Amino acid sequence: MRRTDPEGHGPVRYGPPLPGQGLPVLPELRSVLAAAADRADAEPSGGGPGLLDAACGYWSRRGLPTAHDRVAAAPGAPALLLALTGALGGDVLVPRPCAAWWAPQARLLGRSVFHVATPAECGGIPDPYALLETVRRVRAEGGEPRLLVLSVADDPTATVAPPEVVHETVEAAMDEGLHVVSDETWRDTLHRPHATVLLSPAEMLPGEVTVVTDLAGAFLPQGWPAAVARFPDNDSGVRLRAQVLDVLTVLGAWVAAPVAAAAAYALGEPAGITERLTAAVRLHAHVATAAHRAVVGAGALARPPQAGRHLYVDLGPLRSALGAHGVGDAQDLEDFLTARLGMPAPGGHRFGDDLAALRVRLGTGPLLGATDEERAECLTSPSPLELPHVQRALTLLGSAFDDLRDDAQRWEPPR
Repeated sequence: MRRTDPEGHGPVRYGPPLPGQGLPVLPELRSVLAAAADRADAEPSGGGPGLLDAACGYWSRRGLPTAHDRVAAAPGAPALLLALTGALGGDVLVPRPCAAWWAPQARLLGRSVFHVATPAECGGIPDPYALLETVRRVRAEGGEPRLLVLSVADDPTATVAPPEVVHETVEAAMDEGLHVVSDETWRDTLHRPHATVLLSPAEMLPGEVTVVTDLAGAFLPQGWPAAVARFPDNDSGVRLRAQVLDVLTVLGAWVAAPVAAAAAYALGEPAGITERLTAAVRLHAHVATAAHRAVVGAGALARPPQAGRHLYVDLGPLRSALGAHGVGDAQDLEDFLTARLGMPAPGGHRFGDDLAALRVRLGTGPLLGATDEERAECLTSPSPLELPHVQRALTLLGSAFDDLRDDAQRWEPPR
């Protein structure tokens, strides 16, 4: 990820990817992929029977009974969202901040994107009152808001929206005739799954919500692109799926057959998959908590991470110290921290946040080590934070923020 070149390039190609797992590929997934490597036929547009069966089972186990004619697969969630946006038409509303890949999908189609403020307690979900006001304003200006994209377990903020907020926001969207797309890429990465209630909007209104899940969130390596969508449980859902399949066909957006085999296996959630996922989530939760402690202890602001492999940090309180290093906006902050930490630190502007706000997303994957051996050791260690390579990474992270805190205190005017 590099600084956006103002001459001839837009910001899309420089957008940050999903926070990586930072872990070796599970051996049994490699075996499934290799066993399917000689499949010469392409998967059907929208996914073959094996992958669709697995997706239906995945959602049924989560309280959302699903039939084949309500499911589609694609090589990554961006392709699905692009097809959904093209099929539904109209303007798109998203929370601020939001996943880096949401808004470019709509802009690529020439659609207007409107960011809506989020409530104080979480990201990923627009504040219901701000949503209503934004819809009213857009319509007054001649716009046609039709699609709301949200995420209950969020990238970039790593928060999980409380059920009551989800209820209020989805009800407001329904009252305004918006179709809701719920990005649930991170729903299976809750740090405290027995203490955190995650409510999918599709559980509230299964006939009104489309769910999209990128398998790079919990199940597959990022280099094996696959995602699935669950459409509303009614005739309009069948029609929407057909339109999405048309777009995917035009794009040639098929899941590669070996990846489809691995995706179907992972979505079936055999013991090896669930054990690895549980261990990986536990590991990233420990590291995210330690990273959160380090940045908050230095005076930065961040909500406690609840899901995923990342946290979202506001360095506004350290603006004076950062200014002495030539950091005046989120792009400067991205460059400064990426160089200082030796790991990606995409600025908040990548996620639709204000360029002037000093916010970054930090991933936990780069803190797990530099080799597959070190990363694998993290998975099996009863105390991963005490491993020398993890300690070094967290010490570097903490020292960088502590130095900024000390600089800010030195330059603070006497009272």
